[in-house]
Amino acid sequence: MSRSMITLTTDFGGGSPYVAQIKGVILSIQPQAVLIDMTHAVSPQNVRQATLVLEDVTPRFPEGSIHVAVVDPGVGTDRRLLAAEIGGRYYIAPDNGLLGRLVGSVPAARVVALTQRGYWLPVVSATFHGRDIMAPVAAHLSLGAALEDFGEPCDRLTQLAWPQVEVEKNRLQGEILAIDSFGNLITNISQDLLAAGAADSAAVQCGGRTISGLADTYGRHTPGTLIALVGSSNRLEIAVVNGSAAVELRAEVGDAVSVTLTP
Repeated sequence: MSRSMITLTTDFGGGSPYVAQIKGVILSIQPQAVLIDMTHAVSPQNVRQATLVLEDVTPRFPEGSIHVAVVDPGVGTDRRLLAAEIGGRYYIAPDNGLLGRLVGSVPAARVVALTQRGYWLPVVSATFHGRDIMAPVAAHLSLGAALEDFGEPCDRLTQLAWPQVEVEKNRLQGEILAIDSFGNLITNISQDLLAAGAADSAAVQCGGRTISGLADTYGRHTPGTLIALVGSSNRLEIAVVNGSAAVELRAEVGDAVSVTLTP
């Protein structure tokens, strides 16, 4: 199980020199590391968005891969930094909710707090723990250090409050969790919940508009059509073919989405 692959998820923005600094630290310690930019387009300080990225994307990577998430609005405070093994993959992130859902889904997960300063850079900035602590820990982990080398085990992680879908008779009440780069509205309504009714005749309401039925893909509809479908994350999405549902509906994260199902 190789640990040479290290991914980076940040809110630094495309082309940020901060990303290059993290990569430089990792490669200075572990020159054979394979560095992959998961995304640097997380909205600033948006921990929930970064959590969804980790949840949806990291299971596609091989076991042994290492995933560093630097979305850290509490940098420099007394919040903990964590290293974890979850489902055979390794994660390094602040304890601000980023790993709570992942750990909760895998009972056998192992988590430690990063307290062993010998694995950090000699000088640690109060504002850039991603470079000075998380990056060198990732490099040493890639070189074969044991998880327990980095600190003491911890069994209680910060959990984010996640909106729950209200399930009523023939009706689901959810909300927009995220908006992707195409302007598609990704909801918290799962495919499993939709399967309880007749999805083909479902009515999806959002932003004052009603969409009748679920599409199977984008390309079967003409450009400009507002559609609802189950996306690649197995969540209900609202989209405009060759356009932006976020713009057309003036939608934001947290806006309500409801589905009426025909039994």
